[in-house]
Amino acid sequence: MQWFCIRAQPKHEHIAAGHLRKEADLEVYLPRIRFRRATRDGPVWFTEALFPGYLFARFDLAVRLRQVLHARGVASVVHFGDHWPAVPDAVIADLRSTVGSDEVHVVPEELRPGETVVISGGAFHDLRALVTRIMPARQRVAVLLEFLGRQTAVELDTEAVVREGDERRRVL
Repeated sequence: MQWFCIRAQPKHEHIAAGHLRKEADLEVYLPRIRFRRATRDGPVWFTEALFPGYLFARFDLAVRLRQVLHARGVASVVHFGDHWPAVPDAVIADLRSTVGSDEVHVVPEELRPGETVVISGGAFHDLRALVTRIMPARQRVAVLLEFLGRQTAVELDTEAVVREGDERRRVL
């Protein structure tokens, strides 16, 4: 059995994935991202496919192609004429290690200078700090925190801070 790239009907990736899992009993990987976007009604969380319109399924092409093509939500299996390219296992493994095997990867919101954050690990765990500068190329943030009765400037990994009030506090 090999992994193949499945093209889903527009906005039906999750339906195709569910049907292939349940009805066809296939191993399916649908990497998704969760992010927050400003709307007229305020910020809202959205979940979308990492590769809009596509998902991956592991099956024996000669035996299961017809069943896959007729699954609800599936538009086609990616192919070039009579060539049906398989996705190497290593590519799926790399995706799972990068995005996560639970299929939903939360994209953190960008921090801004002036925001209050909570340090989520290390020696300063649970201390509040004020963001003074963002260094996106280095994935770092400069913060000002009160420590031992005085204000101290510290540079931290962006992963080591969580916006104050964010329920996703991590422990590093």
